[in-house]
Amino acid sequence: MLRIRGRLRAATPLILLLTLAGLFALSSTASAAPPRVLGIGSSGADVAALTDRLAALGYLPAGTRSSTFTEATAHAVTAFQKWEGIGRDGRVGPQTYAALRTAVRPLPTTSSGRAGKRIEVLLDKQVALLIRDGRVRRVIAVSTGAPGYDTPAGSFRVFRKEVRSWSYPYSVWLPYASYFNRGIAFHGYASVPTYPASHGCVRVPFAFMREVYRFAAKGTPVRVTATTTTVGALEAPADVVYGP
Repeated sequence: MLRIRGRLRAATPLILLLTLAGLFALSSTASAAPPRVLGIGSSGADVAALTDRLAALGYLPAGTRSSTFTEATAHAVTAFQKWEGIGRDGRVGPQTYAALRTAVRPLPTTSSGRAGKRIEVLLDKQVALLIRDGRVRRVIAVSTGAPGYDTPAGSFRVFRKEVRSWSYPYSVWLPYASYFNRGIAFHGYASVPTYPASHGCVRVPFAFMREVYRFAAKGTPVRVTATTTTVGALEAPADVVYGP
């Protein structure tokens, strides 16, 4: 009996060592697990960290911090995905996590040579860049003119603003409209898909329409450009219904 007790005492340190090693292995495996996919309705510290990162990069207003993944968060994620050239679904999965780790704030694609505010609309990426003093302050996911209603490229200026603007051709109210090329305006719209879907205007998500309206004062230069993204990446679903 004494011999058995002695053997147990001698084995105890080894058992403890093996137990701790097992726990360490489990904890290492758990820490190596991929982060969860985030989308509308998600909440927690990881969402708060996401909004911090998006705000730092210009995809959400400066200082934005929220532990709830809202529709505004989804539009911000979509803008990020558009700029980075990755899958556009408004959710944060492995590809978007990887891009967020190395991303930097977008740069203007053109140079005005002077200080002040201006806006670039990039038809290929379907984003608008709000630029002040040569620095991109905000990146907004937009939807421009659908095939046959293409938003014209060129240089323009905001010349008319209406908080509630009536579209006579399409019999619809356009909230927070800033016109820059005849009847073409930035305006809020309920549906801002990842592809060009409007009748020529630049649709802005409701979450950011007031911000764009405030930024786009009368006289603000607007540059609409098309670059090298393939047309196939911007094609709409076959059953899409186009609107203003």
